[in-house]
Amino acid sequence: MSAENTVNSSPTTVPATGPRTGEGARGDALAVLQEFYAAEAAYIAAGGMGKADFGALAACLDPEVVMYQAPGLPYGGTWRGPRGIEEFMAAMSEAWQSLEFLEQRFVVGADAVVVMNRGRLKARATGRILDTSVMQLITVKDGLITEMHPFYWDTMAVAEALRPEEELPVRDDPPVTRRPA
Repeated sequence: MSAENTVNSSPTTVPATGPRTGEGARGDALAVLQEFYAAEAAYIAAGGMGKADFGALAACLDPEVVMYQAPGLPYGGTWRGPRGIEEFMAAMSEAWQSLEFLEQRFVVGADAVVVMNRGRLKARATGRILDTSVMQLITVKDGLITEMHPFYWDTMAVAEALRPEEELPVRDDPPVTRRPA
């Protein structure tokens, strides 16, 4: 891995330019991911499918894109193609009212980018706020995202933030929130 960039505020939106190739491909991989994350936050905030335009997200995706989400999540599973990613985003938008990126660190390699996202989400049904981290391994080819592998710091915290109060497990001790080092 050769380049690292830390962003402490919302990523800058970069207009889609279609396939990106050549010597600037590493910088373009970073640009397409920043574009994707900005579009993702806007899509969720607008309410998802039927309420938000998926075009800005679709412009970042290869036609054969695949996303592998943790099976224990409400939106877990394998999502294929831009249509699959749109369905995933719809499921995310049903679960979450907002997504704010507090910090993003990008490590860009020849054909993959590792992204450490620290974010704050607000659950649509419960109103609970979740501060969490997700590391993603993302493959970018010709300037388009081809694969996404997110790794959640705490899938149990995600499930608890989304679960109605009456379904939460009874705990003797309050949960401890830990941040990755």
